[in-house]
Amino acid sequence: MIQQIPVMRRCISCRKTYDRQHLLKITKDHNKGIMIEKGMGRSAYICKSNKCYSDSKIKKKLQKALKTSLEPEFIEIFEKEITSCNDYSNKGI
Repeated sequence: MIQQIPVMRRCISCRKTYDRQHLLKITKDHNKGIMIEKGMGRSAYICKSNKCYSDSKIKKKLQKALKTSLEPEFIEIFEKEITSCNDYSNKGI
């Protein structure tokens, strides 16, 4: 039987490497725009820790990684998504 090797990605904030399942994926799809946790295209990953998503430079890091400017509406959606993600992970502990 073939053993699955976990797909590793790097967090754009802390620069640590994690299994893709432990990261939040933000994708810039050329047709659909910027999406969270789906889509194909240029992607950036952020680990689900308070330190990384509350980084004061996270907006600038996302813009650089995705090579685009971010709309204020996306930032609001991103903040809601990351807090709901954190709430879910804290309940599992």
